[in-house]
Amino acid sequence: MTFVVVVCGIGWAALAVVPIVMAGERAAVIARVPGATPVRTRRRFRWQGGPVGRVVAGLARRRRQRATDQRMLGELPGLLDLLGVAIGAGATPRAALDTAARWGPELTGAYLRQVSVQTDLGGSFAESIGRLRETAPLLGPVAEILLTSTQLGAPAGAALARLSDETRSTLHRAAEARARTLPVKLLFPLVFLVLPAFGLLTVVPAILSALQRL
Repeated sequence: MTFVVVVCGIGWAALAVVPIVMAGERAAVIARVPGATPVRTRRRFRWQGGPVGRVVAGLARRRRQRATDQRMLGELPGLLDLLGVAIGAGATPRAALDTAARWGPELTGAYLRQVSVQTDLGGSFAESIGRLRETAPLLGPVAEILLTSTQLGAPAGAALARLSDETRSTLHRAAEARARTLPVKLLFPLVFLVLPAFGLLTVVPAILSALQRL
């Protein structure tokens, strides 16, 4: 028990001391430079090539891509609803896309604005929206619906409504999956932080007081 207490104490002391030491080093550097003022900067680690650097860069790139995809998927139902309302009000697919690009969510609206800009510069709507499937694969079904409606005159409102319902179902299932993994993620802080702290605050004082009475 004493060994566990010592290890936990050393670990917590290290966590408390490291920020203080780093702040002291920065203050010492600033003190040696006349007229310098402290500037808060984020510490960045530069990886010097090699397999480790490539692996870390690949992992970071995939993590950013997953975050972007999750954000885009979360914005998609609102974008589909906006497109459906515009088309239901009598707008053409091009006009509905311009409306969604202007008033839609930030990330997905930015991709639609690229289509509007390309079309305004003289490109055909079919080619511009076809590129959207390559630059943003998650918006591929939206592009396919608008392209089909433009070329064949098929009504797009019902298809957009179905896609919106499917996207909301996908988001609901993903939220349920994340909720099921929450207990597993809570095991680490429970085992390595909460339980040792509980032992230090309750068990250790009782043991020390019993030893002092011997």
